[in-house]
Amino acid sequence: MHSDFPPLAFVDIETTGGSAGRDRITEVGIVEVDGPHVRRWSQLIQPGTRIPAFIQKLTGIDDAMVADQPPFEAVAADILDRLRGKLFVAHNARFDYGFLRAEFKACGIDWQTPVLCTVKLSRLLFPQQARHNLDTLIATHQLQMPDRHRALADADALAQFWQILQTRFDPVTLLNAVTSLSARPAVPPQLDAEHIDRLPETPGVYLFFDAQRRPLYIGKSKNLRSRVLAHFSAALSQPKEMRLSQQVADIDWIETAGEVGALLLEARLVKHHQPSMNVQLRRQRDLHAWQLDDSSALHTPLRPRLVNGPDIALGLQDNLFGPFRSRREAQQLLETLASTQGLCRGVLGLEQIAAGKPCFAYQVRQCAGACVGTQSMAQHNLALLTALTRHKVQRWPHPGPVGLREGSDLHVLHEWRYLGTAKREDEVAELLESGQPAFDFDTYKILHKAMAQARAGQIVRLG
Repeated sequence: MHSDFPPLAFVDIETTGGSAGRDRITEVGIVEVDGPHVRRWSQLIQPGTRIPAFIQKLTGIDDAMVADQPPFEAVAADILDRLRGKLFVAHNARFDYGFLRAEFKACGIDWQTPVLCTVKLSRLLFPQQARHNLDTLIATHQLQMPDRHRALADADALAQFWQILQTRFDPVTLLNAVTSLSARPAVPPQLDAEHIDRLPETPGVYLFFDAQRRPLYIGKSKNLRSRVLAHFSAALSQPKEMRLSQQVADIDWIETAGEVGALLLEARLVKHHQPSMNVQLRRQRDLHAWQLDDSSALHTPLRPRLVNGPDIALGLQDNLFGPFRSRREAQQLLETLASTQGLCRGVLGLEQIAAGKPCFAYQVRQCAGACVGTQSMAQHNLALLTALTRHKVQRWPHPGPVGLREGSDLHVLHEWRYLGTAKREDEVAELLESGQPAFDFDTYKILHKAMAQARAGQIVRLG
């Protein structure tokens, strides 16, 4: 091994599930590499809970195998000694690292170390390769794998992969790759770096606070850790991110089951907290919409009427188009449609004209002539309806409230309103009885897209 490389610990663990906060480790495998010296070690762990059947089938580790094995706290010191002073190397490293941190923390040990993920290393060194999971690496590089999904065998496969990299890349290239991937991301000095290390690579919402615990910024991501760190990386080149990095004093986060839950929670929290650096999703004023009273009367002029506040029931009417955050925004849309579709501004009520007289746009050949009869009123009305179609507020398509499944969560919805997210049946009942919030434009857009993309069985009727 090149002399500039630190000692390495190739690590793999087997667990009872995928959550470091809920599930436990059942096996640890470590291959220590320090120059020419290699040590292999593995240990089954008594997790203190039953191993699910599908995990038993995947790993071959069952309850009987771990029944007489030591709990993690009994071997924690031995594991810590094997990892101390070494670069922690694992495949999808945040999974293994997160589980071990959680187990060490339960033992009263605050452990952290530099981490190298071999998924990221493979992507960096083999960009032409489509997939980088461990099975692909085993097949592509012909790694010897006698016992897949056992901790020591998987850890040993990573050590073999490392040996192959040393033969294919010069030491400088490999060292630069390792250094760039294992270096701790730059974090503002006023933040607790250990707190940032706990950020999960899961969907959710993050909240930046200033020194007085006032919300600065709220965002969402499918990967909380990478998104938060991206803010700090961008601080060197983007003024807004620089201001955010200078002012942030603390960070909180809330994990969600998926992207839809993160979007809904972000929209709700931004409107509640009104963070100073969020431009979008801020609390809206009274919404406006264009209303057509009788779209079937194609031989009399259809003139959109601007309505807002209590005059509109968004999601409950078939004749609304929008909505818009202001009267000006609504007016601008109608002006744009008139210009691009050859509609008459006089017929639309945007310009005062005498009966039978041409509007100004007709005189400059931008109106098709509904004002003077060269275009029939039926044609003008049809052109208006066609242009407005993409702005139509869809009527709530269900007879009552529904649930939108996302992982283990159920988002409870009614009339395009988001009532909340439930994990248990009693929580669904509570949300249905808690009352209905006001229509929110951002929530409507999120739900409209999510429900249009929902798969069969993902939407369930409630009540």
